[in-house]
Amino acid sequence: MRITGAIIGVLFALLIMVGCTTPHQPPEPMTLDVPADWPPLLMPEENPLTEEGVALGRRLFYDPILSKDSTVSCATCHQQYLAFTDGRPLAVGVDGRHGRRSAMSLANVGFQYRGLFWDGRVPDLETQSLHPVTDPNEMNNDWSEVVERLRQHADYPEFFRAAFGDQPIDSVHVGRALAQFERTLISADSRYDQMTRGEINFTLAEQRGWAIFFDASMRLPHAECNHCHVDPFFANPQFQNNGLAKTTSKSGLYDKGRGDVTGNQYDNGKFKVPTLRNIALTAPYMHDGRFATLEEVLEHYDQGGHAGINVSPNVRPLHLSAEDKQDLLAFLHSLTDSTFLINEAYRNPFSYE
Repeated sequence: MRITGAIIGVLFALLIMVGCTTPHQPPEPMTLDVPADWPPLLMPEENPLTEEGVALGRRLFYDPILSKDSTVSCATCHQQYLAFTDGRPLAVGVDGRHGRRSAMSLANVGFQYRGLFWDGRVPDLETQSLHPVTDPNEMNNDWSEVVERLRQHADYPEFFRAAFGDQPIDSVHVGRALAQFERTLISADSRYDQMTRGEINFTLAEQRGWAIFFDASMRLPHAECNHCHVDPFFANPQFQNNGLAKTTSKSGLYDKGRGDVTGNQYDNGKFKVPTLRNIALTAPYMHDGRFATLEEVLEHYDQGGHAGINVSPNVRPLHLSAEDKQDLLAFLHSLTDSTFLINEAYRNPFSYE
């Protein structure tokens, strides 16, 4: 009887242990619908895209819990209907504090592989997602406070467990979840995309604007746009000085941009080339929001910008006519992706609760 009792005791203890430990189901891999002729979406091996990881990242993106006073979320500066920008010259954080620069669009941000932010100071989305939390002009929080809030939350521990198993709730996994969600923000169904797929025809103005943009006709002026804004993302991984500054001294700029990161004076005044996708919705323009309209942007480039030691050679007087500018605007409007702006998968999940 003692042996039988001991066996029963062991079995009972095992049953208690099993009952207290729910087996963890691995997260479900997610595959994105990327156009076949686009470059591949590169993802780090340690942070593969999963249904649970994206859902967690989406929730964190819209949750002001990350900010010090719980008033600011990632979505405060990146609003879907504005192609994940905020319509302000400079980003605004807690207590109405203004940042140094405007909020960049997150459209197709997962394809950027050579530095993020206007100055390219971080290498990847996992790292980029961590910076706004501690920036005093954005969320002004510290990670120990954020992690404690998430650990004590009624739902987040289970959400993190579903996405990352028994890994700890920490800044690393917050960054990974946010990066996963942001990689899903793919804009690829504008009129331009539909035209290239043969689904629609451009208007005469759009077609003429396309030819000017891509320097595709010897009978039309060359606008030099596509040298920096390269199809399909209408951006590129380089940093350029586009002649915004009035000074010819590399050390006399109020915002040195890439130069602040590299310490190389030749990089002063250079900034990341932003995407032109959905550009009609992302005003005001440039890193400091100095241009309120696309018409002002075209005028800047038509005049050739300001001379400078390291200004891009593609920034030069263009001598565009009024018709040329109107047709260029028509083409730029063709880059608006209405599907991207209303995609349910990108919307605030709290609005459904």
